[in-house]
Amino acid sequence: MDILFIHWDVDPVIFHIGNFGLRYYSILYALAFWFGYVLIAKMFKSQGGTDEWADKIFLHMIAGVIIGARLGHCLFYGWDYYTSHPVEILKVWEGGLASHGGAIGILISLWFFNRKVTKKSYLWVVDHIVVVVALAGLFIRTGNLFNSEIVGTPTDVPWAFVFERLHPEERVPRHPSMLYEAVYYLIVFCILWYLYWKKNAIKYEGLLFGTFLILVFGFRFLIEFIKADQEAFEADMTLNMGQILSLPFVVAGIASLCWAYRGYKREKR
Repeated sequence: MDILFIHWDVDPVIFHIGNFGLRYYSILYALAFWFGYVLIAKMFKSQGGTDEWADKIFLHMIAGVIIGARLGHCLFYGWDYYTSHPVEILKVWEGGLASHGGAIGILISLWFFNRKVTKKSYLWVVDHIVVVVALAGLFIRTGNLFNSEIVGTPTDVPWAFVFERLHPEERVPRHPSMLYEAVYYLIVFCILWYLYWKKNAIKYEGLLFGTFLILVFGFRFLIEFIKADQEAFEADMTLNMGQILSLPFVVAGIASLCWAYRGYKREKR
């Protein structure tokens, strides 16, 4: 019955020029930033912002997500190795980015951006940015598919993928967990986009931010149950590292929604 499964054997590199190889992942990452820039510029303009705001926020975000994702990977998934080989931390091109670290990096970079540029409330800024971050998740997880990474656990569902570029002993039908996440992030983006433009959710500070955190990291907690462990040390853990790191974000999302509800109640008085 193996013929029913999808055999995935796509080369992650599109072409080579000398020692340089252009990857699908790199293109999709760049597209995430490009679409994000276009959409956030549109959102800022609707609120009286300028093109300069969009330019500067993405410079801050690019720095925040790359530095945060790299340091997050080194801290959460490879502490023993990277403390012994600190120079390796700089080798971002060799892979190793953690989405939770990227989220923290973005939040920190947005604090600096807001302080220097918009001078509005912090929640106002993050309420805007989470809309495009949700869309970015679609591109990044699709890039993970082309890299045959962040795969799911073995399964016999008919849409299972056999990732032919894994080690031979790992080439068994698996959940395409990165595809589940990609589709889900697209749904979250559509929800947030609808709330922003059709329900004027931006006027209740913290509403979009809280909704994003609960939907994204709540789902991240659940989907980890059908994802293969990223590191060997996770095998003996009741909850893996991705689940442990997701819980504080869910709690923060609940707190943000409570804050937004307070604003809603004040308006109705």
